[in-house]
Amino acid sequence: MIILFNKPFNVVCQFSAHDPKNGKDGHATLKDFIPIPEVYAAGRLDTDSEGLLILTDDGVLQHRLSDPKYKEIKTYWVQVEGAPTDEDLQPLRKGVDLGDFFTKPADVQMIAEPANLWPRNPPIRERKAIPTTWLQIKISEGKNRQVRRMTAKVGFPTLRLIRYAIGRYTIDDIENGQYKVLQS
Repeated sequence: MIILFNKPFNVVCQFSAHDPKNGKDGHATLKDFIPIPEVYAAGRLDTDSEGLLILTDDGVLQHRLSDPKYKEIKTYWVQVEGAPTDEDLQPLRKGVDLGDFFTKPADVQMIAEPANLWPRNPPIRERKAIPTTWLQIKISEGKNRQVRRMTAKVGFPTLRLIRYAIGRYTIDDIENGQYKVLQS
């Protein structure tokens, strides 16, 4: 079984969140959205990121989707602060040094705000005097906070990050906070 989940902002990518003081850290978890037992996330998505999370009961598929050696392309819609030029984005296309690793070249392009985009709750922090720009970034890696670190490195901090696709799987026709079950 494969579950495509359009994860909302501020949801933890596990079925339980534990805080030694009160048993829960205040964030919603996958359990609050997906009542299907014995499925596990194939990879992670930060609490402050939104979009596609794939869950499955198939350990082999889970490994193939989350292991970087299989080079599954992940497509992100990224709203950044500022108005980068094509030249500003060139370092991302070549790979950037993030200190602990050098990224592989990314496929990066400026796009219009994605159609059918849901409102984020809470809304992003926008400054009236500084424009924002939407980018589509495709990578085959997926290290911790990689896309956010990449855009910050070239001077355009990420304000909103939505994973649109992993390989052939997308969030098309899946409302935010909803999921779709596919048979594997």
